[in-house]
Amino acid sequence: MLIDTYGRVATDLRVSLTDKCNLRCTYCMPEEGLQWLGKQELLSDDEIVRLIRIAVTDLGITEVRFTGGEPLLRPGLVSIVEQCAALEPRPKMSLTTNGIGLKRTATALKAAGLNRVNVSLDTLRPDVFKTLTRRDRHRDVLDGMAAARAAGLTPVKVNAVLMPGLNDDEAPDLLAWAVENEYELRFIEQMPLDAQHGWKRDGMITAGDILESLRTRFTLTEEGERERGSAPAERWVVDGGPHRVGVIASVTRPFCGACDRTRLTADGQVRTCLFAREESDLRAALRSEATDQEIAELWKVAMWGKKAGSGLDDPTFLQPDRPMSAIGG
Repeated sequence: MLIDTYGRVATDLRVSLTDKCNLRCTYCMPEEGLQWLGKQELLSDDEIVRLIRIAVTDLGITEVRFTGGEPLLRPGLVSIVEQCAALEPRPKMSLTTNGIGLKRTATALKAAGLNRVNVSLDTLRPDVFKTLTRRDRHRDVLDGMAAARAAGLTPVKVNAVLMPGLNDDEAPDLLAWAVENEYELRFIEQMPLDAQHGWKRDGMITAGDILESLRTRFTLTEEGERERGSAPAERWVVDGGPHRVGVIASVTRPFCGACDRTRLTADGQVRTCLFAREESDLRAALRSEATDQEIAELWKVAMWGKKAGSGLDDPTFLQPDRPMSAIGG
């Protein structure tokens, strides 16, 4: 079991498969990209599967989310999913993606055992998409989402970040589109995880702003804490149901007290929080022929030291040195 000193138990593992991405979202990385991890720094497919196996069979993990960078850029993704689906007990598995490669991979991922996908899409307007991502791939994302839905990777959840002066007027349109297409929309407050360290609290679109905008067109009924559990998204029933919309307010409404996540970076580091400035190295243990039990103990020690909260409200808060693309979403 992965437990911390505050009694929280981690059952949800987020696994970054690569730090590379084929978009250049303005809130994540500079236009020229970043210095990517070298091949030897990255965990191999076998190393990833071994760590997930230890987490599932020895440490009580029940859900695995594959992230990036962009996880669809990982050549061995389908095989990794297939091997993890064969574990006993079998974990629930999902994927967070920008959707660009889903049209060609959705069917294979479903057959391998993936349960569902989260797709990032911040706008319905192709021109705004190009400005936000610095790539002209809007249609590819829409096609990928449709392919995921057709393959049965449902519910297809859509993650949207609203940026001032770009897409901050689109919340109602995004929700109407999501309802029409049977997608579950979740708005995410912009977080201080950009490589440029340009995030400013006073310039972000808050959960309150988002809900105020949505209520100009929809009636929203809050689900409440009982239904939410440890999920990061607060959810509202839209116009009496059955559709729902979520808001992940990591900055203005932190949910650290119910956090059940542990994170593994593409180069084999355990992170106890997205905003942590410390990591614990499992890659070195893997490559020094440590036993499964020794690796499990290292992971337990790392999680025992998890802090009470993200520290975002602390005046001395410092962004992590590594950006979102390096540590997984």
